[in-house]
Amino acid sequence: MMRLKLSLLRNGLRRSGGRRAAYVVSAVLALLFAVLQLAGLVALRGHAHIASAAVPVVAVLAVGWAVMPLFFPSGDETLDPTRLAMLPLRPRPLVRALLAASLIGVGPLFTALIAAGCVIAVAHGAVAYAVGVVAAALVLLVCTALARAVAAANVRLLSSRKGRDLAVLSGLVVAVGTQLVDFGMRQLGSAGLERLAPVADVLSWAPPASAVGAVDAASAGAYGTAAARLAVTAAALAALLAAWARSLDRLMTAPDASTIQPAETAAGGRSRTAGLARLLPSGRTGAVMERSLRYVWRDPKTKAAWVTSLAIGLIVPVFNALQGTGTPYFACFAAGMLGVQMYNQFGQDTSAFWMVALAVSTPRDAYLELRGRALALLLVTVPYAVLVTALTTGLLGDWSRLPEVLGLSFALLGAMLATGAWTSARFPYSVPQEGHKNVAPGQAGLACVAIVGGMVSSALLSAPVIALAVWTHVSASGGHWSGLVLPVGAAYGAGLTLLGLRLAAPRTAARLPEILASVSRG
Repeated sequence: MMRLKLSLLRNGLRRSGGRRAAYVVSAVLALLFAVLQLAGLVALRGHAHIASAAVPVVAVLAVGWAVMPLFFPSGDETLDPTRLAMLPLRPRPLVRALLAASLIGVGPLFTALIAAGCVIAVAHGAVAYAVGVVAAALVLLVCTALARAVAAANVRLLSSRKGRDLAVLSGLVVAVGTQLVDFGMRQLGSAGLERLAPVADVLSWAPPASAVGAVDAASAGAYGTAAARLAVTAAALAALLAAWARSLDRLMTAPDASTIQPAETAAGGRSRTAGLARLLPSGRTGAVMERSLRYVWRDPKTKAAWVTSLAIGLIVPVFNALQGTGTPYFACFAAGMLGVQMYNQFGQDTSAFWMVALAVSTPRDAYLELRGRALALLLVTVPYAVLVTALTTGLLGDWSRLPEVLGLSFALLGAMLATGAWTSARFPYSVPQEGHKNVAPGQAGLACVAIVGGMVSSALLSAPVIALAVWTHVSASGGHWSGLVLPVGAAYGAGLTLLGLRLAAPRTAARLPEILASVSRG
């Protein structure tokens, strides 16, 4: 298995020079980061609260090993044990062989360096160093076994459509994780490592961080506690290997249930969205809303765009409020990020738009189609904008700005729905279903004009409500009228939406062949 791993790695790098260059650059950067972390941990040796940092570092490392197979299943071909199903191999010997093969690569070397740095940072005395050798080995084995167990338990999910959804969302997880790390570092910079002490005390009993906790306990002379924490880590390793073996046995002996369509009964054969459909309007509008919401839930690209917008719309105002640098007006990001989803409505359908085009023959049909899509977006955006605005103003302790910010958000949302409907008909472009590109080749300029032009137009259309909000602050008597921003902004946004839909409907009906040709290119 170790020779197989080396052969797969060598043959993969032979495919192209670009792949070799990417691998070498990523490996050098990862190892450079690991070496710097090792040096930093060693430099902190002797700090009073170094254990409060070393223990959580190993815990975060383990979380990374657990989630990476879900987001990057194609990064290691040996993560898929179903490729070995036809070979005469028993699960338990196979577990040992695959575990040994898992120790080959940049990831295990990175983990070994970090684990060594954490052990050196907290070890004091010969006994602690002896415990540290065992602890570092356990950390590496638990991390690799954890990744293998997670991959084996979810291998059929990872090869399905839901698995591709996870891969598409991996960039979002990295972005959110970066924000969380940045926020944590800011908090630590102002409070010091002692703020992590309560967290480290809990994690010191959670594998594999408990191995580093054992080294810290041995340094303090608590040999019984050190032995107990090492035993907890070893027990976790044994449990992971047993779970991995069971998953391998099931994968190699049981059929793939995901390919078997269960028999539908009278009670259970209804669609999972039947409950939602009953809440939507009847007729064509409700049907369009349900179709749009199904796309959001089922299409990987559409789901990724929505989840990214939801996350950024929440992160920007809330994190700035938590850091004390925010303002209630940052809550408008919530409406703005989801309002962008109104742009290129037909491009999200790709080649399936021809079925929509068959049902659109008049401007009235086009208006109903656009109205249904806008209402589906409003069904999510309005409560979301209210929630984010209330959360932001609450964190800042400035509840008096809540109506004003909501009014501005609703005006901005209405403007973006209006311009989004018009640009969807005037500048449609295709969204490729494969890969990570959101624009088909040759249509980048079209997408830029549609999105940037639409956003600038939305800002200009929102100017009257913005001017009203500014007037309530600068005028001597304007403070008494600040409550009007909410109803005026809501009414103004609704009027803009209706006007935009009315203007976009005739253009949509007239340009159906051009729209179909443009969105089908991907």
